[in-house]
Parts: sequence; structure tokens; C-alpha cells
Amino acid sequence: MMAEIFDPSTHPHRRYNPLTNEHVIVSPHRNKRPWLGQVEPPQNNELPQYDPACYLCPGNTRAGGEKTGVYEHTYVFANDYAAVLPPPMPKAPIYPHHLLTTEPVGGGCDVLIFHPRHDLTIPRLPLEDIERIIEEWIKIYIERGSEEGIKHVQIFENKGAMMGCSNPHPHGQVWSFTTIPTLPAHEITNLINYSNSHHPPSGAPKGPHGKPCLLCEYAYTEVTIKGTKRLVVKNDHWVAVVPWWAYWPFEILLLPYRRHIPSIAHLTLEERTSFADILSRVTKRYDNLFSCSFAYSMGIHQRPVPLSSLGETDEDDIAHLHLHFSPPLLRSATVKKFMAGIELMAESQRDITPEQAAQRLRECSEIHYMDATKEQ
Repeated sequence: MMAEIFDPSTHPHRRYNPLTNEHVIVSPHRNKRPWLGQVEPPQNNELPQYDPACYLCPGNTRAGGEKTGVYEHTYVFANDYAAVLPPPMPKAPIYPHHLLTTEPVGGGCDVLIFHPRHDLTIPRLPLEDIERIIEEWIKIYIERGSEEGIKHVQIFENKGAMMGCSNPHPHGQVWSFTTIPTLPAHEITNLINYSNSHHPPSGAPKGPHGKPCLLCEYAYTEVTIKGTKRLVVKNDHWVAVVPWWAYWPFEILLLPYRRHIPSIAHLTLEERTSFADILSRVTKRYDNLFSCSFAYSMGIHQRPVPLSSLGETDEDDIAHLHLHFSPPLLRSATVKKFMAGIELMAESQRDITPEQAAQRLRECSEIHYMDATKEQ
């Protein structure tokens, strides 16, 4: 009896994530199972342009009593309920056992409002407004990352109530830390280990001092090798893919592919414009996938802080700028994936393959479904 030929679109298998040094189980045959689990309530896509009860709308009073300014574009303020507080921190107490240690952490938390309109998320903003958001990200990254004691600046956005967003007004956050958090620290360690143990392939961009860069090579591979089927969209400088090792059903890895770029502060003006374009195109596809304001968590991973705050070391510049989009939606606008059971107790697992997810996203229009409805 001949052995069955392996088909990754049918047979269960594991895929390796070199950024985290972990695996994900892919089980495409499970797509046929019926769903009798939780269904989320339909999202309200019809929001007002201004909400007098929203503490992020221009001129309104926030929960802590401070007033949000009357702004025309972006607006930044220190979070009224920050998760970490400015240094200096008190010394840690003497611990009773080496398994019971504690480490003080300080920093700051900023809120970045994307636009004064209460109803306009990134996929519905003009490119010039997305460029303003990018400029504000760069400004905060440099300012916070240059503060004494700050070792990491994390830029992120939670979009949608099912991702824990407490206010629908389009905004993101920037948290600064006196330590490098676990996930970016793991990525940097694995990027360094890869750089020290591999030789860069011919044609691929290289990292610091001509050494190999894991993400430069991965982006180059997805762009140049025919038949990879995970590419969603690209432009002159950026590429968006459902990565080989994706965990979330429609996860996207967004990164520059033409050269090694350690951080958003290293982007040229042309690359910033291209960045705005790719953000618009990716998020429009997300919304169009299920005709809803698509929920996700997005985070920018890069050099922990700007060059001026750290020594000139290879370890700092080995970081390659990239964005993670982690959306929970699985089958529709009301059915999401849960991290539970096997994912919490054993290993990450997904049903739809990254290639299948990328195809569905590629097929989505770049005209936002709400704008397309108005044109008809």
C-alpha cells in the first residue's frame, strides 16, 4: 500500500516560528466542523461623527476630569489611568525565596487619537491623515525613547470591543518601559541568534555590518519565490503577508522588504508615504473581509529605543521594523477564535492555513465596503 502524499492544505502539520522559537499546529481538515460555540453580538458600524459622551472627541471632558483639547488632526495625551508610572521607582523588597522575586517597572503611557471624527478608523482615513499618525508615532518613539531610564517603547492599537478596546473613537497607545518586555526581547534574541548562525543568501537585503537578518530574508523569500501564496499586498517598499507561522486566522506580518530598517525613525520620507499606503490597503481588506469594522490588535516591533538612547551596538540594530496584526475573527463578523484548551496547555493551533487566509484577503476589494455602498 503506497503512503499518502502529504498535502499541507489537507493534512495536519506543525510550522516553526523563528521569531519566537515556537511551533503552531495547522489542522486544515477541521474547517468542516460545525460551530455551536459563542457568537458575538453584531458590531455597530453606524457611529456619529461626534459623540458628546466620548471622552476622546474634541473638547470633551475625560473620565479623570481632564479636558481633551479641540484638535484638527492627531492628539496626544498621557493616559489618565496609566499602567506604569514615571521613574524613579521604589526599590524592590527583599524576597523570601528565589522563586518569589519582584522587579519594579516604570515608564509612561500615552494615548494617540488618530482623528477628530468619532467614526473614522484607519481604513477610512485619507492617506495624508495616516501619514500624520505615522509622524506622531515617530515623534513619540523618539521623545519617550530618549528619556532617562526608558529601555523600550511599544506602539500599539486595539481596534474593536472584542479586542478590549474601551472606546470606539479611533486611537492607539504608546507604552514606555524601564525594561524590555518579554515578547520583543524574545524576538531580538532570536534575531541575534539567527544573524550569528546563518549566511545571507544572494540578493537578499542584509542586516548590520553585512550580517544576515532573519526578517530581511523572510520578506525577500515571500516577495521573490514563486508559489508561496501568502502575500496579501505589497507596494514599492512594504509587503504584507499572512506569515508561514501565523497563529491567528487572518494574522498579518507587515514589514519593509527592500532594505534593513531598524525602526520607524530610520524611514525615509518616501518610505513613510509608502507605509501610509500599505496601512490603508491592509486595513481596508480587513474591513471588507466580513463587511464590518474588523477587530485586531496591532503592534510595532522595532529597535527598543532610538539610537541616541543606547550604545552603538549590533544587538540594537539587529531589530528589523515590522508590524503584527492579530485579529480574532474566524468565520464571520460574529464568530471569533478563542485562545483556550490546547493553545493554553500545549501548543498554538489554527484551522485555516495561512495560504488560504492570504487568498481570501487578496481577493478583498481596496474600496471600503461603506464607501462602495454610498457610490451605488
